[in-house]
Amino acid sequence: MNFLDIINKCLLELNYRQVNAFSELVKNDHKRIKTIINIVNQEICTANNWNFLLRKADIFIPANTTEIDNTVNGRILYMLVDGKKYHYVDDAELFLSGNAKDNIYSSCADKLLFPKSPKQRNAQVVYYTKNCVKDAQGNEKTEMTVQTDSSIIPAPFAEQLLTYGTCLRLKANPSYIRFSYWMSMYKEALANLKSTSSIDSKDAPVVRLLRQ
Repeated sequence: MNFLDIINKCLLELNYRQVNAFSELVKNDHKRIKTIINIVNQEICTANNWNFLLRKADIFIPANTTEIDNTVNGRILYMLVDGKKYHYVDDAELFLSGNAKDNIYSSCADKLLFPKSPKQRNAQVVYYTKNCVKDAQGNEKTEMTVQTDSSIIPAPFAEQLLTYGTCLRLKANPSYIRFSYWMSMYKEALANLKSTSSIDSKDAPVVRLLRQ
């Protein structure tokens, strides 16, 4: 479902009038719903190392170079340099002082740091993307901004998670008549997403749904 479809699902759950076009979303509650949908979507995507966020990138490290621009748009899971696994260390000083040993890497500001080598190296990076959304052409982005954008959360679960998660935040009142229903449906969708997204049963996500 795209952004407009999710918005209309939220409006239906809230007993508000649905809209036919994105341009009709002019009321304050419309704006709040759009904002909250993006918040819920981002929180779910960043709450766990979901398999659907995994991406792969290639990096070239020039000869006699210790730092390169960090072009990885996310959190690195694996770094393989010329087929050898490199381990992350949180000590940029080792690299800046030229004392870094082989098979490690670090970061500083917007740079990736590597031990110096006389030859060019090729790195393969597996990472969890920061992007939570895709447009109608399949290009990834961080937020839904137009009606044809959609979440990268798998389709069977995105509708339920974003709809009920948004309604919970918008009302934020446990005594509201549909609050318990929304919460149960949200938790059910999250559990189902988890059961199909990881082969490790112990790798359970934790999502904190804050009230506002």
